[in-house]
Amino acid sequence: MRKTFSLAGLSFGLPFLALSGCGKADDRPNIIFFLVDDFGWADTQVPFGPEVYPTNARHDTPNFVEMASSGAILTNAYACPLSSPTRTSILTGVNSAHTHVTNPLASLRGADTAYDTPDDSPWATVDSLAGGCLDSPRWAVNGVNPAVPGNPDEVEDAFYGTPYARLLRDAGYFTVHIGKAHWATAGTPGSSPYNMGFVVNVAGGVVEFSKCGYRSENNYGNVKDGRAVPFTPHNLTEYYGTGTHMTEALTREALKALDYPIREKIPFYLFLSQYAVHTPIQDDPRFYQKYLDRGMDEGQARFASMVEGVDVSLGEIRAFLREKGIDRNTVLIVMGDNGGNSENKNKGGILHTQNKPLREGKGSCYEGGTRVPMLVEWPGKVAPGTLINTPVICEDLFPTLLHLGGVRNPETVQEVEGQDLYALLTDGSRLASRQSFGDRREAYGFVIPESVSGIDPDRYIVSHYPHAWKPYVLDDIDFLSSIRSGRWKLVYRMRTRDLELYDLSEDIGEERNVAGDHPDIVSRLAGALSDRLRRFEAPMPTVRGTGETVPMPDEVLNGTK
Repeated sequence: MRKTFSLAGLSFGLPFLALSGCGKADDRPNIIFFLVDDFGWADTQVPFGPEVYPTNARHDTPNFVEMASSGAILTNAYACPLSSPTRTSILTGVNSAHTHVTNPLASLRGADTAYDTPDDSPWATVDSLAGGCLDSPRWAVNGVNPAVPGNPDEVEDAFYGTPYARLLRDAGYFTVHIGKAHWATAGTPGSSPYNMGFVVNVAGGVVEFSKCGYRSENNYGNVKDGRAVPFTPHNLTEYYGTGTHMTEALTREALKALDYPIREKIPFYLFLSQYAVHTPIQDDPRFYQKYLDRGMDEGQARFASMVEGVDVSLGEIRAFLREKGIDRNTVLIVMGDNGGNSENKNKGGILHTQNKPLREGKGSCYEGGTRVPMLVEWPGKVAPGTLINTPVICEDLFPTLLHLGGVRNPETVQEVEGQDLYALLTDGSRLASRQSFGDRREAYGFVIPESVSGIDPDRYIVSHYPHAWKPYVLDDIDFLSSIRSGRWKLVYRMRTRDLELYDLSEDIGEERNVAGDHPDIVSRLAGALSDRLRRFEAPMPTVRGTGETVPMPDEVLNGTK
């Protein structure tokens, strides 16, 4: 839950403004991290799997396609099942099972957003002593408390960590935050991007965006009946009533914020964190009608227009870099913060199928909930049009962003668990570009060796969701934990104590449980997952009838609990 680390030996750099204006160009690359909310693995025309799927054809995303042809496609990129866990893991470089930020954060300090098994669920008819009814554990409900001068580790139920943005800022980067933050609750230091190390902030903070929306006609939720509304995106007043969709407004603000560092020849870090394509599902009027004309239902057309709005935003960012002549010295990273929402009825279509061929969606430890689109473009450094198939995870962004910014051996109060992807993206992509493949499936199967990338392609990828997401039962979402190593993935269903094994090389949709055929692999992965959950002191649900903590996977396997 709450983590305490020693501050001994921690040093902090000078504030950014003291480092700027030195009068000479800095040859370190600019960095843009373009994060998209609730962005499904198959929401663009870029295929992230071994083949092109029908779901890839739903939305027009020519800018994603162009970026993919100019950069690298990371086909096995993982986020956490939900937003705040991913965002805080990126911020700290620590797995969410270890930060204990395992659920989306509320607005108010101390508020718990997790659900228990509802009393009227089918599981309530099962003897509660058997474990069917689970209660959510205590977790870090206040998010991340930043380790900054004068801010002690005194926020309850929070993870105390040094944020990467502060390290970049103190190294001389002009740090810009535009859009969604969702790192901490109101009244805590982590709720402000300024405290995390950003020099500029637009629309970031504690925002109840589902109640705000994308419409300028509604002032993005800021003013109602002439009165201010709390927990809304700020600093966008010039767009009120102009017909400017939120996605477009944030893009404009991002480009405006870059004028100063470009003019002063200061390297910049832009975190453009779009609220799209999160709920509410509201159409982007620039694109909505054409999807209706294609025969989509209203929900599908609204969502498709939102996706295309994000694509246009990406295109405008890339065009701006070319116009300013800085595209070749700018690293552009695009990623989703969790799988696409397949539980949202307002998106239209059939629930729990929107991320096909992947199973399930947002909130789940199955592939549809954690596997996300990821692209990286860096002309001259990252080989264009390449597939990088090594599994990576969101906490890897922390050391990678710092390496890109020239920050070596940073001092942090937390032990960083993410791995630096620099060599994988540069040397790894160049190695992949020199190979000759007969088709896409063959290219998808190419493994970049650890000797080149520094990353073990069979490394363990852990996802953990010890809660119920909604006030009703979602069997393929609630109370799940998983671990992947290479082609194999183990899913632990805490409610039933079942251990499922999938061979992702042949069954990307996780349809065939082969645990009975490979007991040795089940045993190895169950042990590895249990070791990590114990070391992380990970939150685990309790059995309602007994109050006992759910057993670890290896205890289930060995019959010790």
